Amino acid sequence: MTDVLDLDLRPVIAEQPDPVLFATVSGAHLYGFPSRDSDVDLRGAHLLPAADLVGLREPDETRSRMWVRDGVEMDLVTHDLRKFVRLMLRRNGYVLEQLLSPLVVHTTATHRELAALAPGVLTGHHAHHYRGFARTQWRLFEKTGELKPLLYTFRVLLTGIHLMRSGEIQPHLPTLTGEVREAPEYLPELIAAKAEREHGDAPVDHVRVRADVERLHGVLDEAQAVSALPEAATAHDALHDLVVRTRLEG
Repeated sequence: MTDVLDLDLRPVIAEQPDPVLFATVSGAHLYGFPSRDSDVDLRGAHLLPAADLVGLREPDETRSRMWVRDGVEMDLVTHDLRKFVRLMLRRNGYVLEQLLSPLVVHTTATHRELAALAPGVLTGHHAHHYRGFARTQWRLFEKTGELKPLLYTFRVLLTGIHLMRSGEIQPHLPTLTGEVREAPEYLPELIAAKAEREHGDAPVDHVRVRADVERLHGVLDEAQAVSALPEAATAHDALHDLVVRTRLEG
């Protein structure tokens, strides 16, 4: 199994054409169920030159690259700061998980400011993101029977429930199984099975897991209904100022 903490990923950041404001590890390593053959998902934000945004050409705001480095498959995706912040404001839990990932490869003062402002974009409507993601992964599980999309289904439902209750983003499934009381008791066994291989059938009773997924959707609905999270983001102006200041400073 790839231990991302043992990899020197700094050269990857140094190779990028524009300054990288932050890069973290996302995907299965962040979620707590990497396999022996899992790739390393790097996510972050870069800063385009001001000229790229004020001229006539459409800027390339997202950069994506997949390659193998020292025998490990790498998947790097970064957005320009402006696009990344817009995604934050669109109730996108995925980018917030990347921003707040504890598996930090590269950081800057801008990264720390973004992370400090992240609570100001959280709303009760983020439940829709996790609900929709869970349904997509569940359909994939029903089609393939593979363990990976089933774990993703449980992970995002539990992340959404925890967020609605606590106001905090927690994408780590082993942690969630201990913090969300409604989590199925068999999840640690599924996490252990996923560690053996990235792709494989889920060793589960399909009727049982379907009932548990439906039950957790109901728990998420109830948690959203009573959540203390606000209806709208409160950090829009502060994020705007951060984007402008960072761009002008180059």
